[in-house]
Amino acid sequence: MSTRIAFLKGHGTENDFVIVPDPENTLDLPPAAVAALCDRRAGIGGDGLLHVVRSASHPEAQHMAAQAEWFMDYRNGDGSIAEMCGNGVRVFARYLQHVGHVTEGDLAVATRGGVKAVHIDKTGDVTVGMGRARLPEGDVTVSVGDRSWPARNVNMGNPHAVAFVEDLAHAGDLYAPPPFSPPAAYPDGVNVEFVVDRGPRHVALRVHERGAGETRSCGTGACAVAVAAARRDGADPAVTGAPVTYTVDVPGGTLVITERPDGEIEMTGPAVIVAEGEIDADWLENAVR
Repeated sequence: MSTRIAFLKGHGTENDFVIVPDPENTLDLPPAAVAALCDRRAGIGGDGLLHVVRSASHPEAQHMAAQAEWFMDYRNGDGSIAEMCGNGVRVFARYLQHVGHVTEGDLAVATRGGVKAVHIDKTGDVTVGMGRARLPEGDVTVSVGDRSWPARNVNMGNPHAVAFVEDLAHAGDLYAPPPFSPPAAYPDGVNVEFVVDRGPRHVALRVHERGAGETRSCGTGACAVAVAAARRDGADPAVTGAPVTYTVDVPGGTLVITERPDGEIEMTGPAVIVAEGEIDADWLENAVR
């Protein structure tokens, strides 16, 4: 390990990330190291970490190297591995543009949830092709205190439980994962979205992300919410034959989600690089002991 490790800090609708460039996959980043870097008091601070690796250099992404040069090796703030992060992909693309690896226009990013098509717009927004949602069968319930709600099970490459509520305050403090049932619905945990209506095709959410707690935004969560809202509203594009777009307010800003008749979902929103610097490798080594 070198004595200094480059890093950047970025966010997408205030879902923030530590970015660690490592094109040849030479850094050892065990869960404890990731958790130390994402610690908001003793580390750099972030909801998660974007480990930037060339697909050909990472064993989990080599099979995608012909489609996407870069692999987003995403980690949650507690160091656990996640399949996908929608806001993270936008920030990942902005980083690639920031350092000159790509320019405005189209690119592909490899993730554990597959290869994602990305478009960097001249306006500064980034659009990500999020793939199709899966809607597992079975009833799901989520609870906070003495309240409980039916939830829609939506999988966006990672699992979500979407509950429509009367007031976002009913979600409580979201420090701990909201209980859900049945346990078999989400054997590896779940991201839970609490949703209220703001107007026609306009909703707002709060979210507890597994491995991170409540975050200011969740891209896959916003997509899951739009899918659940479209089914609730009788606007399933596969049925109507017309695309449907929802504006989704998150605590950190606004995302625009469009689902097309073929099931493909696109998410558009901002992505910002706010800082760059160096990590002291000795500090990091000591932090994981």
